[in-house]
Amino acid sequence: MASVRDILAKKGSHVLMTGKDATVLQAAILMNEHKVGALVVVDGDRVAGMFTERDILQRVVAGQRDPTRTFVGDVMTTQVLCCTPATSIEEARTVMKERRIRHLPVVDAEDRLLGLISIGDLNAYEAASQEQTIFLMSEYIYGRV
Repeated sequence: MASVRDILAKKGSHVLMTGKDATVLQAAILMNEHKVGALVVVDGDRVAGMFTERDILQRVVAGQRDPTRTFVGDVMTTQVLCCTPATSIEEARTVMKERRIRHLPVVDAEDRLLGLISIGDLNAYEAASQEQTIFLMSEYIYGRV
């Protein structure tokens, strides 16, 4: 059964991170520069929260806060669901769907950050798997060309 480990093996373990003491403006600029919708907020090598586009809209813009004076730690999502490398892809997909989240930090047994997967990563993995299945079935049905 495919697991989060398989996605990280292809994607790598690089994660865009920020600290609680960064301003919302600094975090938003980082997100824009890298064209991502979320940052993992870390305290050392541990996940302290997630800072997402939704946090900016709901807690900063709608809350009429100044992004230059508001700290990520004050508006981040603090209840973060995480997974491990052994988590099945189907379980990760189910959690994302049911909780309406798009990112899951990947942590080890000591809760140290190992990587980050997104719903886009899951979809890309599934598409590649389906393409491989179609190719193999075509070869089986029609023979090798």
